Amino acid sequence: MRILGIDPGFGIVGFGVIDVTQFGTNAVDYGCIKTPKEKRLPERLFIIEQCFEEILDKYKPDEIAIEELFYFKNQTTIIPVAMARGVIVSTCYKRNQNIFEYTPLQIKQALTGIGRAEKKQVQYMVKNILGLAKVPTPDDVADALAVAICHSQINSQLNDNLM
Repeated sequence: MRILGIDPGFGIVGFGVIDVTQFGTNAVDYGCIKTPKEKRLPERLFIIEQCFEEILDKYKPDEIAIEELFYFKNQTTIIPVAMARGVIVSTCYKRNQNIFEYTPLQIKQALTGIGRAEKKQVQYMVKNILGLAKVPTPDDVADALAVAICHSQINSQLNDNLM
């Protein structure tokens, strides 16, 4: 199964594509979409949409996992991030209705066993689970891979329970 994990954002959107087989979990590709600060909101949202169309065309994921928004301390960024997340969800849904959403607590729990784990603990687990030489950067990329891994583990547990 191929899973696209997404860490939504406005300035930086992380994505990670993993393959899950009976032999393990492997990173296919990962990276981030950066939108230019000097561009206006509509253009930045359009850039995000275009990039996700390309990612979906290139990797053709079976399922898509995206992190849910959580309370931001900086109220000025929550609206653009929410708008970007909406564009991402809509773009993905047009191509693939298998979209799953996870809270930061669920993601931390799935990767570390601790819902309140520190970011470094989650990054360490991403690196080890995928057999990477180093933690992907920026943090948004590691977070996107964590979302994909979280989905693979929860999906695996659901399938085990159905058998």
